[in-house]
Amino acid sequence: MKRLIPSASLWFCCVLLLSLATTAHAQNLPDFTELVEDAAPGVVNISTSRTVQRAASPFDNFGGQEIPEIFRHFFGDSFPAPPGSSRGRPEERQSLGSGFIISEDGYVMTNAHVVDDADEILVRLNDRRELPAELIGSDPQTDVAVLKVDADGLPTLALGDSDALQVGEWVAAIGSPFGFDHSVTAGIVSAINRTLPRDAYVPFIQTDVAINPGNSGGPLFNLDGEVVGINSQIFTRSGGFMGVSFAIPINVAMDVADQLREDGYVNRGWLGVMIQPVSSDLAESFGMQEAEGALIADLDPEGPAAEGGLKAGDVILEVNGETVDRSSSLPRLIGRVAPGDEVDLRLMRDGEERSETVELGSWPNAEQSSTPSASSDSQVRLGAYVAAIDPETQEQLNLQGGVVVRDVEPDSVAARAGLRPGDVLVSLDHRSLSSPEDLRRIVDELPTDRAIPLRLYRDGRSLFVALRFE
Repeated sequence: MKRLIPSASLWFCCVLLLSLATTAHAQNLPDFTELVEDAAPGVVNISTSRTVQRAASPFDNFGGQEIPEIFRHFFGDSFPAPPGSSRGRPEERQSLGSGFIISEDGYVMTNAHVVDDADEILVRLNDRRELPAELIGSDPQTDVAVLKVDADGLPTLALGDSDALQVGEWVAAIGSPFGFDHSVTAGIVSAINRTLPRDAYVPFIQTDVAINPGNSGGPLFNLDGEVVGINSQIFTRSGGFMGVSFAIPINVAMDVADQLREDGYVNRGWLGVMIQPVSSDLAESFGMQEAEGALIADLDPEGPAAEGGLKAGDVILEVNGETVDRSSSLPRLIGRVAPGDEVDLRLMRDGEERSETVELGSWPNAEQSSTPSASSDSQVRLGAYVAAIDPETQEQLNLQGGVVVRDVEPDSVAARAGLRPGDVLVSLDHRSLSSPEDLRRIVDELPTDRAIPLRLYRDGRSLFVALRFE
């Protein structure tokens, strides 16, 4: 059989065509070098420190000797505190994060969790200057915080329109993962308007940009070099990046930042309802074609929804023309409307669609829950925001008094005791609670050297939990 041997010129043509195809493909990929060069000066590293009282251990100092290796294998460099142990020596803890400059006179944006409970905040600029920062305000509900450094003429970043983002669009992040300043990672927008558990007020941008500890608070850029988000958190089972990261849309973050700069806290709209998802069976029972919307399970009897004529069993389908595709969408849509403004609601009641207009109230205790300076208010000390219990619940539980928990601050006394929204608090330190004022008065009088019993009702059952104030 005759074999064909390609000539040298044919080989050359093949190699040339392959090279041209590879070059053309490479030209279609984004080049981030100019973006990074322009944006890097506006990205900062944030370090915080706080002093905590480490619980005393009977093994402290180990008689002046080092901890034996056999114990290090199980406990590391320090022993856990035994139950009921007293407070030990103070211990300084440090953390790292990222941020970016939003004004030439020194305002810096980052995540609330980056500066949470910090005693000192230090901002390191791209030119290696280190400046102490003041916390202007933080909003745990959206995980946004605003800092201020004493400087002028600082480089700022251009802000984009996060509402214009599309799935599949290229994005890049600059931050300080594990303390490595100005690290750049890139990827695409994987999804938009993601609602995460316990983050009902943020329609997150999901990306596959590599985000790790230290990236939190850093900017997410589009290809025009504009900030479209704040890198906030990742989904992981290993503790490290697994290809799924989430950013706060810059449109949401700037609305929060403007309020923090002006007032020191965020005041968002409040409807005064307790909601639940609509299952396929519930949808059928309500005469709905699809399982959508937010089902009102209960209302605050003095809240805007009750005053506006809404009822338990109503299914909210739209807010100001925007579809409530699932129950988790409702808090976000309501929360971005200013208190005092009216919202047009489309809802399903008794198998028929109808429209209602409700004037929103202000989220209870908005100022106390967001301002950086804690007041002497007992609810701030407890970390649980409560309201008077309605007569129907009192009758159902056969109670003479009680207060219902509306919200619980993360890492607070209430959170550590396991309190949840919806819990009915009956007594504290064996003293009955009849109103929020009772709770405030009793908490102000409580000691800090022992556990305090709290009786509550949850899901119709009575139980006790222990509170310990620091």
